[in-house]
Amino acid sequence: MATSPTFAVSAKKQQALLARMLELNVREEEIEEQFVRSSGKGGQHLNKTSSCAQVRHLPTGIEARCGRERSQSLNRFLARRELLEKIARSRGLPTVEDEEAARIRKQKSRRNRRSTHKRQNTDTP
Repeated sequence: MATSPTFAVSAKKQQALLARMLELNVREEEIEEQFVRSSGKGGQHLNKTSSCAQVRHLPTGIEARCGRERSQSLNRFLARRELLEKIARSRGLPTVEDEEAARIRKQKSRRNRRSTHKRQNTDTP
């Protein structure tokens, strides 16, 4: 079994990534990784370095690419996180974005109920 790579992020974020990989049953050996040059703004730095991480999950063929940051290590982490979200979405599992949207929906409904209740209590003499 290959050791998991370390990234330029906190240990807590690395543990969360590894936990998500375990949850989705994705092993490090199933991920193919390569680095390419990023596109967009950045000038000479982008033209000289291959800091954009491109990862592919071999069993499913799902790909993710991240060149958002200047750091290759950070882009590796972000690309893996994006890949896991795409895999979860393809399997019909809730993603982090879905959970966040549900949390906000619930919060708004609580606010709406509170304000409706407050309005009903102040309108009556």
